[in-house]
Amino acid sequence: MNNFRFQNAPCRHCSRIKGGGKVKTIGRGSARGGISILHAAGLGKGCSVGLDLITEVQIVDSEIVVEYDKHGILDSVEKCWREENLPIPSRLGWLVESSIPIGQGLKSSSALACAALRALNNCSWAGLNNSKIADLASKSQKISGCSITGSLDDAFASLEPGWKLVDPEMSASESIILEGEMNPNLSVIILLRGNRKESISKSILSTQIPMFERSLASIMAGSPLDSISSNGLAVAAATNDHEALRISNMCIASGAMACGVSGSGPAIALVCYEEESETLLSTISNFGFEAISTRFSSVDGISGEAF
Repeated sequence: MNNFRFQNAPCRHCSRIKGGGKVKTIGRGSARGGISILHAAGLGKGCSVGLDLITEVQIVDSEIVVEYDKHGILDSVEKCWREENLPIPSRLGWLVESSIPIGQGLKSSSALACAALRALNNCSWAGLNNSKIADLASKSQKISGCSITGSLDDAFASLEPGWKLVDPEMSASESIILEGEMNPNLSVIILLRGNRKESISKSILSTQIPMFERSLASIMAGSPLDSISSNGLAVAAATNDHEALRISNMCIASGAMACGVSGSGPAIALVCYEEESETLLSTISNFGFEAISTRFSSVDGISGEAF
């Protein structure tokens, strides 16, 4: 059906056209990856923030060979779009490029769903706003089985700058409890520890409710960086990820403003002043993992080009 191929992160990911040849682009959209501030499955409220790691999707008029979409996100996006009776081309394929590592807690699924929905929105002139796109992205992720909660907070992080604390049981337009901005001049370092080995359930995370409550309290007090650390520690403790606990504590001791597991992991995100980034990169290099340096997103990932 509609498809693409991902290379190993953090390389650019791209699609392959069946039989080669040229294709015509009829729609385009983009969205961002991000990191967790509060895991939505911990207390039933979620918060994420976007990064300058981007997924770009083009809708084309030719068939594309399926080489990677483990959860079937693109098929779920198309299903949700059709259920809304929105206009869609009779024949289409997907071209995808992304700098977001897959399956590591960096919101690659939300970014793909949101970018694909923006591409459909672009080619069909449907005029959907970000809240409606976030609703459809959340529904798509539930259908595909790649999210416990639908990841409404992740969808907002993919679509808009800043962070939003949301209730995933509400519609996107009514879900926002609190929101704020991050300093775009701060450095964000992502420590990549390979693909996720097992899924996380609400029951597993429930063992760390006091720590998640601490994370939520930090958000409510206007301290999202403190929340990143306490949330990450909660996820690591719940999953017996002793390596993540050790790395996080070491990074905080070495000057990081925040550090913790993102999402369900295993990637670890740390936030620091730019002048501290080289020291911290040197510190984490001792663990032998690959690292990505980026920043918090400060602009929408909207592609406004029409076809």
